[in-house]
Amino acid sequence: MTKHLPAFLLLGVALIAMPSRAQDGPARTITNITGDLYQFQNGGHRAVFLVTPDGIIASDPINRDAATWLKNELQQRFGVPVRYVVYSHDHADHIGGGEVFDDEAVVVAHEKAKATILGEKRPTAVPEVTFSDRMTIELGGKTVDLVYVGRGHSDNTLVMHFPAERAVFAVDFISVKRMPYRDLADSYFPDWIDAVRVVETLDFDILIPGHGPLGTKADAAEHRQYLEALYEAVLAAARAGQSLDQMKQTIKLDAFKHLGQYEAWLPMNIEGVYKQVSLHRRGN
Repeated sequence: MTKHLPAFLLLGVALIAMPSRAQDGPARTITNITGDLYQFQNGGHRAVFLVTPDGIIASDPINRDAATWLKNELQQRFGVPVRYVVYSHDHADHIGGGEVFDDEAVVVAHEKAKATILGEKRPTAVPEVTFSDRMTIELGGKTVDLVYVGRGHSDNTLVMHFPAERAVFAVDFISVKRMPYRDLADSYFPDWIDAVRVVETLDFDILIPGHGPLGTKADAAEHRQYLEALYEAVLAAARAGQSLDQMKQTIKLDAFKHLGQYEAWLPMNIEGVYKQVSLHRRGN
């Protein structure tokens, strides 16, 4: 099948599927978010797709098995091909399996993601279209804006902004009612805080994370406030001469006790930021 040529503009700036489980595999569901925007869940991972009369704009394929299941479901349910697959960032647990759509879709990612995908030999299709700042995909009368948020969780993360649906898909660097994951691997501070601020400038109501429940712009703001408090506390403790073990005992951030995994992941969060602070400051 001939691929649909990219129809994008470079810029300067209530169907619910019953859960399905492959043998010895994760539970998979498709749920409607709003209008023609849907969420695909594969175990603990989430992706999104937008259905148009001319085809589907999809996000992270997750892995080969998940992508194969999704491709079959989309054809059966909607009868139109996937025209675009957008990678949120380079990490394999979200973008694995992109080759499943390679016969019909154009793969899109940030330019830095393509370089890492090639360098790390990620198990997926290599992006064919990349951009540096912002990009808009137009298909079947619908629009998706891709926005690079800067360094945060990876140096190549983008968000998908669905303006008509008033929704944003943001993977791994914003959680809803939950702490950031463990020791914040592949992270940059304080850049991560700025990345969340970029999302807060967008006009949306529905926040769709790569893991966990849907949220709102207020959840993005709360996540950013937690990251600010965490970074400031670790930096202050480092300047006061505290060791990592001391920080894990003294830094509590009680205002965020209600977040999921607070007890288990706060020490890991502290360690992740401590490593960043240690790399980027020179004490007396």
